[in-house]
Amino acid sequence: MQRTHFYTDTNNGIALREHERREFERAITVLRGEVANVAAHMAVDGATRAAYDRQVTRYAEELRAKARAGKIPWRQAAKEANEIRNLIMQSLRGRSTPVGRALAEYLKKEGKTLNEMIAKKTIDTYGKGADFNKLSAVQKNRVYSEVVKSAGKSSPKWTPLMRKVSTAGRGLIVLSLSVSVYVIATSDDKVAAAKKEGAVLGAGIAGGVAGGALAGLACGPGAPVCVTVGAFVGGALAAFGVDMFF
Repeated sequence: MQRTHFYTDTNNGIALREHERREFERAITVLRGEVANVAAHMAVDGATRAAYDRQVTRYAEELRAKARAGKIPWRQAAKEANEIRNLIMQSLRGRSTPVGRALAEYLKKEGKTLNEMIAKKTIDTYGKGADFNKLSAVQKNRVYSEVVKSAGKSSPKWTPLMRKVSTAGRGLIVLSLSVSVYVIATSDDKVAAAKKEGAVLGAGIAGGVAGGALAGLACGPGAPVCVTVGAFVGGALAAFGVDMFF
């Protein structure tokens, strides 16, 4: 009786693990599908959408490896994938969600276009005389990451999850946050830039820093955005590998 009972329990355990593994795979499929769908309707290029796909794949592989090694149960892997999906969807859907509103409000409070935020972070990171156009690719990436990092602190939901999830999961969050910052900031640029044309260039920013830093971007606040979404998002993600966010 005992041997039969033990055998049955073992079978039940195997069946339960298999059920939880399938739930995890479903969670990853939904994550990949929803992210691809939303990204396809946003102002992102093919390279950024491809980066999403690669990052989701890395994230799934990382969680699978942990679950297969017995470091976490499959149900926890599925739960984490769903938590990340929910946060990503909230950020990518813009102002219609609490996360999106918090991000938009932060950017509005900053009162800066994306160009101006890049200029400010250039000065904050590399000093008063820093010229964004003269920075190396690695240095520019760090500037992008500092813009994203500051914005990420606008919502209390980002930091706990960043500390909790796997490395690839954090990369996926950084990627999503970068896209959100770019899309919201550049959509606001059209309005904010028109109001500030001619005023910001002659004014000090960041506590008296000369507006000449904006000239270092090779375009003023009323000009087109100085960086593409692919460069901004890819740069922030690249810097993430060196500087763990938050």
